[in-house]
Amino acid sequence: MLMIVFAALAIVLAALAPSLMPPSLMSRFNGLAALLVRLGLGVIALWAIAGTSYVFVPADGVGHLKRIYLGHNLADGHIIATRGENGYQAYTLTPGFHFIPLIRVLYDVEILPMVTVPSGFYGRIVALDGAPLGTDAIIADRWPEPESEAAKYLNAEYFLSHGGQRGLQMSVLKPGRYALNLYLFEVHVGSSRGVDQTYNDKGLSEVSEGINTAVTQIPAGHVGVVRSTVNERGHDCRPLQVNPEPGALAVELVPVGCRGVWKDPLTPGDYFLNRDAYDVTLVDTRLAAWEYRGGFTKRMIDLSIDQQGNITQRLREIDQPFDPKVFADRAIWVKVEGWDVPQELRVLTQAPPEWAPFVVASVGGLREVEDRVITPIIRSVVRNVIGSSLTINEAQPDGTVSKTTRPTRVLDLIENRDALEREIEARVRVEGRKAGIEIKEIRLGEPAIPPELLVARQREQLAGQLTHSYQEERLAQVQRQEREQARATADQQPNLVAAQIAVRVAEQRELQRAAEGRAERHFLEEMALGQKAQTAVLGEDRVFQLNAIKSILEVVERRPELLTGLRLPEVFVGASASGLEGPAAVLGHALKGLGALDAPPKPAAAAP
Repeated sequence: MLMIVFAALAIVLAALAPSLMPPSLMSRFNGLAALLVRLGLGVIALWAIAGTSYVFVPADGVGHLKRIYLGHNLADGHIIATRGENGYQAYTLTPGFHFIPLIRVLYDVEILPMVTVPSGFYGRIVALDGAPLGTDAIIADRWPEPESEAAKYLNAEYFLSHGGQRGLQMSVLKPGRYALNLYLFEVHVGSSRGVDQTYNDKGLSEVSEGINTAVTQIPAGHVGVVRSTVNERGHDCRPLQVNPEPGALAVELVPVGCRGVWKDPLTPGDYFLNRDAYDVTLVDTRLAAWEYRGGFTKRMIDLSIDQQGNITQRLREIDQPFDPKVFADRAIWVKVEGWDVPQELRVLTQAPPEWAPFVVASVGGLREVEDRVITPIIRSVVRNVIGSSLTINEAQPDGTVSKTTRPTRVLDLIENRDALEREIEARVRVEGRKAGIEIKEIRLGEPAIPPELLVARQREQLAGQLTHSYQEERLAQVQRQEREQARATADQQPNLVAAQIAVRVAEQRELQRAAEGRAERHFLEEMALGQKAQTAVLGEDRVFQLNAIKSILEVVERRPELLTGLRLPEVFVGASASGLEGPAAVLGHALKGLGALDAPPKPAAAAP
């Protein structure tokens, strides 16, 4: 404003310059001095006016205008001018140099920061001007789709001229930087530093506690069930009756974009949902194990045996604590045959994604389903099944197997656990589906059976183990003796082999001699038969002579030296009918000669 006064003063002085200058000066320069003075004052006036007609906006700021002069009044109920009215202007100046005549005279120019939305958060928008909300609306309608059309509503002039509503906006700012008119929009932004930021007509301010504007994240293995507080335009919002199992409680779900629980859950991913309009409940669709453990004192009797075989027993107690942060509930106490037995169990469950909206609408969440529905059902079913009767396959005396139903015994908790698990699982599964939960399996834990019921069996087992141990020791001793005998046998193996070979040689020699004897006997028998036949033909004398000759020939064959110096006999042999007398005579003479050789010579007789 001071520059305008200075410019006006310069213009007035320029107009009055001729009358204000001395006449002598005017006459000397013939009016040139007045002209020069006027030009100088005009330049000064233009410089003063130009100084009020430009604005420079920095790169990280937005120029905001507030008209002061030459405008008319705003309509009632509005604070942002769109047609040149006095007050806050919808038009803003982008970063850079702007030349607008007398802008600093007619307007109050204010540089406010750009809005910055960090990654992982969204900007919550509140419009201070615009069309009023509907009678039952608590939040403005979503800006039109697609996103390119919605971006136009960030311009204040477009927002106000195209039906933008005042108040909290359903649409949000995604991560990025925005040159917004902070006279119209107030933006709240969260931060990972734990300090929220607020952008308004006072600029940027930080608050330690604010509104959560974090992006809605649906992790893997989960779905997000949306509970909406608004009905969006263009949606058929008639509710749907949904129940996952016949006979189950039916709940009302609504289509996406309507007020209520949406029938379609959000799949894993990141969503820029305005938390003022939408509340998202995470439902874990992975397998979950609910354990019912602890909350009792376990009693046990320990048996021991000394060297003499005497069995002694000692009572021992162990506290089984219950941790509510880890376990779903305490162990279930069941009554069997008049005994109170704490039974632990483990339940494997899963919430199907398509049933997640039903779970949230009917109960509120998995924790509520566990506490309000599943746990009471499980406790009731376990007590009823274990405390009543049991159907099992039992072997009959004739060797067949048939189903038998009888009252449950305490030891069935150990011996027939599978049958109990199947019966409990079948009943609980039906009830779980009514609540939108799939029961995958139920496994019974170790029951804390009163030790008094187990002592007799344990003593019997221990006695059996002692008997078995004695038998095993005897068997081990026998096996040791066998090993020693086998080792001694192995050490004498060469001698044993030699003895075995000798026995076999003796056996073979015996067989050989027997065979030779039989052959000799057969030979002699045949010779006897031959000699008998020969005797019958030749006569006994002839046969005797032949045998004698044969014997002599065999002797000569063995001792050929007997024939040394043998002289032929001078014997005359005549023929005979048998033909043997000649050879016999020759042989006999030869033998006499042999005898003469062996005998000492006789002395010669004296000549007569």
